[in-house]
Amino acid sequence: MKWIRKILISGLIIFASMFLMNNIASAKSAEHYTIGVGPTFVPFEIQNKQGSYNTKHPGLDVEILRAIAKKENFTYTFKIMNFAGAVQALEGNQVDGVIAAMMATPERAEKIDFSKPYYNVGLALAVPKNSDVKSYKDLKGKVVAVKTGSTSEQYAESVQKKYGFRVQRFNDSNTELSNVLVGNSDAAIDSTATLLYSIKNHMNLKLVGAAKNKNPVAFGVKKGQNAELLKRFNAGLAAIKKDGTYAKIVHFYTGEKSKSAIPVESKSDRTYFGLLKSNSTSFINGIKMTLEITVVAIFFATIIGIILGVLGSLPSKLLRGISSTYAFVFKSIPVMVLAFFVYIGIPNLTGEKIPLFIAGVITIVMENSAYTASFVRGGIEAVDSGQMEAAQSNGMSYWQAMRYIVLPQALRIMAPSFINQFIIALKGTSVLSAIGVAELTQQGTIIISRNMEGFKVWLLVSLMYLAMIGLLSYLSNLVKKHYQLDK
Repeated sequence: MKWIRKILISGLIIFASMFLMNNIASAKSAEHYTIGVGPTFVPFEIQNKQGSYNTKHPGLDVEILRAIAKKENFTYTFKIMNFAGAVQALEGNQVDGVIAAMMATPERAEKIDFSKPYYNVGLALAVPKNSDVKSYKDLKGKVVAVKTGSTSEQYAESVQKKYGFRVQRFNDSNTELSNVLVGNSDAAIDSTATLLYSIKNHMNLKLVGAAKNKNPVAFGVKKGQNAELLKRFNAGLAAIKKDGTYAKIVHFYTGEKSKSAIPVESKSDRTYFGLLKSNSTSFINGIKMTLEITVVAIFFATIIGIILGVLGSLPSKLLRGISSTYAFVFKSIPVMVLAFFVYIGIPNLTGEKIPLFIAGVITIVMENSAYTASFVRGGIEAVDSGQMEAAQSNGMSYWQAMRYIVLPQALRIMAPSFINQFIIALKGTSVLSAIGVAELTQQGTIIISRNMEGFKVWLLVSLMYLAMIGLLSYLSNLVKKHYQLDK
């Protein structure tokens, strides 16, 4: 009996230890949060040239969160994406909270639990310097640019019938304002601070009329979730207000010293060479991420596509139907919709987060495997069916004939298509910037948000894509010559 007692006691000790360790681990994990944040949106978020917020003065939002986290003894990881994407990521349980100059409106409060406000911000109307628009009354029949999912969009929609203008939506402020400068939009509604920064960065804009629709800015979590994080944020906010930290931060970004917090680039940094030199790390990181996603995605897309393509060429109606259905579904869904479904839709259903890189790879794999399956099936069917019959009549099984007779010939036909699919996959990664993947297009957006040099940066990004795709096209031509497929 003693040995039974010892076993029971030992078992209880082990169980208690595991329970304690699990609770400790849970407590530790609960102290680390994933926070959604937008790209540079001065003075609230100011990314450095590497695209991160690891600087002394990363913007009012980030610096307030940093001070609160220090007071409340928790850590966090940022997920950087456009504002609309950050809000959707919150809804899809991909982030625990969002801090992105988010105005606490009654409409948003239906889906988001807000912290105590930490700032108040207004909206302003910006027009080109030579514009004859002097107030909202002059906007009749004109086009007004706004940022998708923002309070500026909500405000514009609420007054557009009154003033008779049309609304045009963009994912970020720099694209929105650039659209005004080139004349596609007549005006823009955005945060007053952001518009002043843009004007300071040599954008030929001016503000007209008084600030409108002032709203409190707050930190947000998904409705009914992460109550502990919200409690900590409010407690930390009260603490930094009490000890004077909050006042110092706000004064630095909005008071007399605000100029030192806003990184306006010099004229030498605005030349093509200057932009390349000063943003080389961002460009290199963007290219690396683009190629990494492309290579990983095309590897799995090729395997899945070949399997589905072979299934599509089998006599079985069921297997052919599975192959055809898969190809039809993922060729029909737009890549951006697919990206949001994978990154936000699935986690919203399952409750489990999907890492950004993995979500990007899955998106590209789904689309490209569907196209690969189609041309693999076509390649197999392009081989004379009599060869399969001849091989089987000589004693080969179906799979032996497929392996030794049909597939080698089909691969010769399909080889250039694999290279072309690689090119399509590489270009497709640009869509992933919508969910925050830091590939080349997203890096370009981040760089422009700092310097507002839209034309120059997008030209440089285009040349980088051209160089990568040019190399792949050259390889494709070599493959065609090798297999003597050129006529």
